[in-house]
Amino acid sequence: MAMRIIVDAFGGDNAPLEVLKGCERAVKELGVKIILTGSSSKIKECAASNGISLNNMTIEHTDEVFDIHEEPKEIIKSGKNTSMAVGLRLLSEGAGDAFVSAGSTGALVMGASFIVKRIKGIKRIAPSPVLPADKGSFILLDAGANTECRPEMLVQFAAMGSAYMEKVMGIKKPRVGLLNIGAEETKGRELELQAYPLLKASGLNFIGNIEARDLPKGECQVVVTDGFTGNIALKLYEGMGSFFSKKVRWIFSGTGKIGALFSLGKIKKFRKQMDYKEVGGSALLGVRKPVIKAHGSSDGTAFFNAVRQAEKFARENVTGVIENYASRIPKEQ
Repeated sequence: MAMRIIVDAFGGDNAPLEVLKGCERAVKELGVKIILTGSSSKIKECAASNGISLNNMTIEHTDEVFDIHEEPKEIIKSGKNTSMAVGLRLLSEGAGDAFVSAGSTGALVMGASFIVKRIKGIKRIAPSPVLPADKGSFILLDAGANTECRPEMLVQFAAMGSAYMEKVMGIKKPRVGLLNIGAEETKGRELELQAYPLLKASGLNFIGNIEARDLPKGECQVVVTDGFTGNIALKLYEGMGSFFSKKVRWIFSGTGKIGALFSLGKIKKFRKQMDYKEVGGSALLGVRKPVIKAHGSSDGTAFFNAVRQAEKFARENVTGVIENYASRIPKEQ
């Protein structure tokens, strides 16, 4: 049975054109059914003028779009009829299997928390991007939603990240690391000092503290921290990826055609590895149903991969696995 993916047609900088491009490709290559939320007339007009087929796509009409400058809490107040809120409501009601939006991260987290709601026992929803590393990739939790965390929340992040990496990314027994200022067990703030023994006793594949300089090595596949630290790590990682990509082009721009030709394959592979478009988006882990936050500047390729990610999230029943993980964590945690 084809998965039904609800997509916010007006979320992101390049909506609705790039959204429709990605959805058209997803229908053809993944066999999914798409439910678009937003202005029916604008969607049809955009599709017609750009030669995009709307086969296997239905439209849930609404004229309103959530402004990225609005307070996130307005998604459940004045923004109830926006394309994002309508999509979340459809997901909550069972009209689709997963939801994708490139709109405001804060509003999406707020809407997912109060419209779709959290998995029982999970204290906070965590935006969780998958980032490239020398040895595969790793998931970072939290990437910015929860700036202040309690130790038991980091254990839940670790459990959710482990479930996602196992089911969606195909990594058995993913290694979990606690982002810290040193590898020693005695390092860190009260948060890290208290979280360490909880993670050690959690039954997860916890390998101890990991320093920021070790993230690109890929020694662990799940990295947990509070949202403040995680967001700084994420933005630095993205910035350095862009920096290195430009430097690689600059280095080979003066080597002549022969030297560049021999290196072209490796350059392309490196750039693809560092490109957020190849992953698609960040999963909002802890929600009762799959929600994917696509990058705000996503193009058609990124939207296609976000839909692919959402489809696999739903098909592999990651939320069910997270519920199972959460139930195994000791009650006192």
